Amino acid sequence: MSSFQTALAIVGAVVLIVVVAYNAWNNHRNAPRRARQVAQAAPGEGQEPVRRDPLLDAAAPALGAHDDTHPPPAWQDLQIDPVAAAAHEVAPQQRGALDALIDAIVPLAAEQLVSGDAALAALPTTRRVGSKPFAVEGLNEATQQWEAPQPGARYRQFQAGVQLANRLGALNNIEFSEFVAKAQAFADAINAAPEFPDMVHEVARARELDQFASAHDAQLSFALRARQAAWSPGYIQQSAAPLGFVVGSMPGRLVLPAADAGLPPLLTLAYDAQAAMSDEPERSALREVSLALDVPQVARGEQPFARLREVARQLGQTMDGVLCDPDGQMIPAMAMEPIASDLEQLYDQLDERELSAGSVLARRLFS
Repeated sequence: MSSFQTALAIVGAVVLIVVVAYNAWNNHRNAPRRARQVAQAAPGEGQEPVRRDPLLDAAAPALGAHDDTHPPPAWQDLQIDPVAAAAHEVAPQQRGALDALIDAIVPLAAEQLVSGDAALAALPTTRRVGSKPFAVEGLNEATQQWEAPQPGARYRQFQAGVQLANRLGALNNIEFSEFVAKAQAFADAINAAPEFPDMVHEVARARELDQFASAHDAQLSFALRARQAAWSPGYIQQSAAPLGFVVGSMPGRLVLPAADAGLPPLLTLAYDAQAAMSDEPERSALREVSLALDVPQVARGEQPFARLREVARQLGQTMDGVLCDPDGQMIPAMAMEPIASDLEQLYDQLDERELSAGSVLARRLFS
């Protein structure tokens, strides 16, 4: 082989190596980011992991709605449909779960003491009237507290109630008639006399409450989109865990739990459920996750919007993502403060209505 042929062979080999190396680098750059393997410390050598809560500082989102049949107020920015509320605290010996603020209530006076077992046997098989929750409470003779009927207890006074409105709309005439039928059947079974309210009045109350709730309901949501490399489900979970997120009950859903057990989560982070259920989830390439806040479900004192902004900022830095609205438009920093200001006004308005965000009544109404 001549020196010229040798030189050509060397040049060809170098070009081939460069092409292979570039393709490998490009594939690596565009491959989904995966969760890092964390080395396990030997027994006795490690320390308990420290859970870090997100700081209350910088940037985040927009979007929301109550129901397609209730258009959001015209003043809302970035399609935000706001809401929040005020604490409605009552002494347990005076009132039970039913509340005249959001329920139609029928008093039931029994002619004799009724055992809790007999009351339970008389309850209807379903606890709903159409799309609304239905409940019966009794005034415990021993404790003088309203409660759901309990075995072994004794009652003389009862009350049946149906919720006037929820996110599916207002109580209508048909649902009220069904409520009357269920309450009457229970009253007949325990030999009690019901005092039914006027249907026209209660349905009108339901419509007014539904209009108020529709105008003050906020479910904020925004998207975090990958700038370059996509993410795997494991990488998303690993990035969100230091901020306090844990795996939720549904595939592709992470939640930031409330401080008190049993309360709705402060925030939710969601991604494609099919990727989460894949046989090889680490091969799934995700380019977007959503962060959401259901405003009426979370107490104002938790500062949920500030938490949301800080979570969005930290995840954007960690995952190299950009914050967008659900339509894919980048959210400017200057849009955050007006949103926060609007939410504070909504909190005040619902406080005045005794429906504080995070209160039991607000969680029932906005469900």
